[in-house]
Amino acid sequence: MTLTERQPVLSVRGLSVRFLMPGGRRIAAVTDAHFDVAAGECLALVGESGCGKSVLASALLGLLPANAQTAGEARLGDLDLLSTDEQTLARRVRGRLIGLIPQSPAAHLTPVRTIRSQLEETVAALTGSRGRAARAQAARSAAERAAFPPDHLDRHPHQLSGGLAQRAATSLALVGDAPLLLADEPTTGLDRDLVDRTVDELRRPVDTAGQALLVITHDLAAAERIADRVAVMYAGRLVELADAQAFFGSPGPRHPYSRGLLQALPDRAFSPIPGMPPELGELPDGCAFAARCARATDTCATLPHLTSAGAVACHHPYVQEDLRA
Repeated sequence: MTLTERQPVLSVRGLSVRFLMPGGRRIAAVTDAHFDVAAGECLALVGESGCGKSVLASALLGLLPANAQTAGEARLGDLDLLSTDEQTLARRVRGRLIGLIPQSPAAHLTPVRTIRSQLEETVAALTGSRGRAARAQAARSAAERAAFPPDHLDRHPHQLSGGLAQRAATSLALVGDAPLLLADEPTTGLDRDLVDRTVDELRRPVDTAGQALLVITHDLAAAERIADRVAVMYAGRLVELADAQAFFGSPGPRHPYSRGLLQALPDRAFSPIPGMPPELGELPDGCAFAARCARATDTCATLPHLTSAGAVACHHPYVQEDLRA
């Protein structure tokens, strides 16, 4: 069975997030997002900083600030995450249905407690286990699945390297055997060797336990290594959904922004995209990338929409002949 034939673990339809600012001004941080994540699949959500990726992740977890307004659906099993109350999110979703691997694991870990004690406490909270031996075994198992060395379990977070802190945070996310893992910028601040090891470890529960993984990242090299599919976000909108092998290889990305992201990598053309992204509070009526795009025409004054058939939100996408040029 292919990924596209599997039942999605997470199904997002029309997810939008607006922030109500003083004076009645609204900022559109995420607009009309549509995507699925299947069991045994990693979807990488990529784009420049400030494009709305982490806001989308916060919406799924119910962690948006009080001035946020949401619309659409984000279905995880029988729950619509966007309309679920805080008590249900806290007791049933976070940890049990969604395992969060945070952007800053060192800040996420309790500094005055050992990794073992934090794992055992999480086991007790998520599984209800009261037996000391059972908690200890479950904690060791979660650490083993995240490749966290057992001889480091009695260390405190400040005694860990960046890579080990990331593995400790991953261990905590694996305790509840959540069907969906959400990793928010998991490679930030890591050197290249640690990036490769981290993404390989994040990929492990996808391949061995069939969990679904949504990775939020601006690191395209990490996305290429870990993802089955890629969703590209620009100025709060998804502009392309593609198979990772086709996106990073042949025929390549179809949206001019996606193509520009790849060309800006040092090991590729290293050609930066001209200009700057628009402010989310001042988005144009048409394509938000048009002002930076060499292919833009008057048609781009109307908004292109991402469709399941084309998987690219562009009036002038690259076709195979263009990509071979």
